Amino acid sequence: MPDAPPPAIPIVAPYHPPPTYPPSPPERTGRTEGRATMSVVAAILGILFGLFTGVAGLVLGPIAYFLGKSAVSRIDSSEGKLGGRGAAVAGWVMGAVATAIGAGVTLVWFIFFLILASSAPA
Repeated sequence: MPDAPPPAIPIVAPYHPPPTYPPSPPERTGRTEGRATMSVVAAILGILFGLFTGVAGLVLGPIAYFLGKSAVSRIDSSEGKLGGRGAAVAGWVMGAVATAIGAGVTLVWFIFFLILASSAPA
C-alpha cells in the first residue's frame, strides 16, 4: 500500500471576527428645560441679594433648589427630548448655597439689631 498523503488541514480562523455595526449617531438633546434656566437665575439672584439682605437668599434659595430638582427629574424622564441637565443641577446646588448664605446673613443682621436695641439709651 503506497503511503497516503497527509490529510489536508482546513484553513479556518480560530475565532469568528466581531460583527461590524454602524456608528451610533451623536446624542442630541432637545430644547433646554425652562425650569433649569429659572433655577439658575433664581439661585444667582438669591446669592447676590442674599449677601446683603439675607432674606432674599432665604426666599430665592429654596425656589431655585426645588426648580432644579424638578427640572432634573423631568429631563431624566423625557428620554432625551429635553436638555439642560447641567444647568438644572447647577441651579439646584446654587439654590442650597443661596439658602445657606441667606440664613447666615439673616442671623448676622438679627444679632446686629439685637446689639443695637440693647445699647440704645432709654
